Formats: sequence, C-alpha cells, structure tokens
Amino acid sequence: MERKGWLGSDMVFDIDADHIPTSCDKAHDQWICGKCGFTGRGVVPQNCPVCAGEKFDENNWPCEICLASAKHETMKLLDILMKDFGFSEKELRVFFSGNRGYHVHVEDRAVRDLDSAARKEIVDYVCGFGLDNPFQRAGEKGADTLSVNDPGWRGRIAKGFHDFILVAEEDEYRNLGLKGHIAEIMVKNKAAILRNLSESKPWNTVKGVGPETWRKITEHFIMSQSASVDTVVTTDTHRLIRLGGTLHGKTGLKKTEFPVSELTDYDPFKSAIAFKDGTATVFVSDAPRFRLGDQTFGPYKNLKVELPTAAAVLLICRKRAEVVE
Repeated sequence: MERKGWLGSDMVFDIDADHIPTSCDKAHDQWICGKCGFTGRGVVPQNCPVCAGEKFDENNWPCEICLASAKHETMKLLDILMKDFGFSEKELRVFFSGNRGYHVHVEDRAVRDLDSAARKEIVDYVCGFGLDNPFQRAGEKGADTLSVNDPGWRGRIAKGFHDFILVAEEDEYRNLGLKGHIAEIMVKNKAAILRNLSESKPWNTVKGVGPETWRKITEHFIMSQSASVDTVVTTDTHRLIRLGGTLHGKTGLKKTEFPVSELTDYDPFKSAIAFKDGTATVFVSDAPRFRLGDQTFGPYKNLKVELPTAAAVLLICRKRAEVVE
C-alpha cells in the first residue's frame, strides 16, 4: 500500500445549468427551508425570509431553456480549448450529463499529470478570471488598441464587441450601463468602431467616449465570452465523474456521448431517453410543462395520470410524482 500513488487523471469540465442564471428559474425551480418549511421559487436565497435559516432543500428542473444555456456555455468552452489551447476534436469527448448540463473530457497526455494548481490556471483562463482590462489606458494619448485579429482573450473581447455592434441599438448600450448620450454616440459611430476593430486603430478617435466607458464595455464582453464551468470539478484531480451510458438518478436519463461537431443539433430530450417502452400510472404533485422525445406533457398539479415510462421516471426522480399501485 505504501508504494501506491497518484499517476494522473483526465481533465474534466462540468457545465451545469445550476450555475447559469436563466429566465425560467422562477417557473420551475423550487426550494424549501430546512428549518421552518417555507417554500419559494427561483434562485435559492441566502437566508429564509421567514426564519432566516440558511439550509434549503432544492428541487430544480431540467427544462429546454436551461439546457440551451448550458449548451451555449459548452460551445464557448470547446472554442477556447481548440483555438486557444490547440486541442483537436479527437482529444475532446463531449457528453450530456444526464441531468442539467454537459461534461467535456480532455484526454491528452499533456494534461494528464497536471496538478490542481496547474488546472486552476486553465480554469481561470477559460472563465476569464484575473484578466487585465485591455483598456486600462483607453482614451489617453497612445492608448492601447484591440482587434478581432488579436490572439487569445484580446481577440475574443474584440470579436464579442464586433458582433454586438453590428446589431446593437441605443437600448442595448443602455443595458450595458451606458448613459443615453453615450449610447447615441456609439450608434452614430458604428462604422468607425467596426473599422477600428478590424484595423487596430486607436479607440480615442471616437469623440465623446472616455476611458471609463471603454472599460465598462470590455468588462461586459469578458463576461460574455468566458465559459461558465464548475471550477471545483476541473481542479479536483481525484474527482469521480459519471460513467458514460449510465443513468442519472435525478432524471432517469442517460449520460450520452456524441461528437463535438454534433453539439449544435444535439437534443438531450431525445437522445438520452433510456426507457422507451411501456407506461406507468403516477400521482403528480406539481410539474411544469415538459417534452420528452416528440411528446409534450403537463403541466400537472395534484393529478393522477398514465404516462410513458420515461416521463414517469423523470417525475419520480425529480420528486414530483409517486407511483400509483
């Protein structure tokens, strides 16, 4: 036993909708205070509004909006891993987790013996943590520039800004926290800003836009271009990860693998179904409208209903239903 030691591990990224703010949380996610039993919907509060308790039981739901947001983050992650780190599609394995997200496995000898500290450096890069804002001196004479042709994060920020400017109106600029007259200037100078992004021209050529505005804009695009991953999973070299083809206990769906090139069109509510035959009668306490395969079910509230096995298993696993004998 004293001769045993850690040899290495694949690097795994976990993208979970639980860590991604979505507009649908209040529609289907529930929480219960472990102290007084008070229930609520949406994001779990730090303290119970009734008793100030800090422990909660969560009951969330894998809806299509949640999984679409997780897919978007996975696409950003894969783009960074391939373009910035140089991994090929053959070295990346992509899985639907079976619940509310995706797993990306990097299987390359170059990363297998990296320790937690080294993996944290990669996570920080992927998440955009600790980046220097490219416009620390924006607006000053000889200010730094930013171009869509720049490598790494500089190019990513510029690309995000470029795509935003192509379609943005004044309201979109105001949503970034810019004042009304600044938003108007940005829209009027659309062509000039796009040219600057392509030709690496100084940003102070846009009159009326100061350094604080550029810093605020770039901070937004650092956030929008980064990938939201569970940092603990990647840095933990002893982490156990669900095996492909096995059932997830919270949904009854399978963890399924598919090629990187098929991520855009991948449909977990079709491809990950394990139970394809039979029906079951269940009493549903509360369930939102949902889809499995080509069928749509619900919403249900205190209702006895006969469902295909996969739908019944999903509701039971989510503690939204019980089998009726």
